[in-house]
Amino acid sequence: MNNQQSIQNPEAQVPKTPQMNDRDFTNDMLATEKYLTDSYSTALNEASNEPLYQDLLSIFTETQNMQRELYDLMFQKGWYKLEAVDQQKLQQSYQQFKGYSNQFPYGNTTMQ
Repeated sequence: MNNQQSIQNPEAQVPKTPQMNDRDFTNDMLATEKYLTDSYSTALNEASNEPLYQDLLSIFTETQNMQRELYDLMFQKGWYKLEAVDQQKLQQSYQQFKGYSNQFPYGNTTMQ
């Protein structure tokens, strides 16, 4: 008996029709939530009124959480795929950006 268990997303069963399906609607909602979080982030940076800032922060947090829930749903359904990163490429990127730390305006800030 094979005791190995594999962890994977279920295969996406998406009909190939011109009509929008669940994946299309969910993808559209995810894109909208991403756009909204970007916009709320900008508004937060520019809000000078504290009560307005707190209201925007609350709305931003709700929107960000919804974005994450939609991402999780799409990933679970197999509608959002991720690529594994080669360890060597990851290390190269880390070294590249670590070298930028000497350009930070505050002297003792370094990447660990």
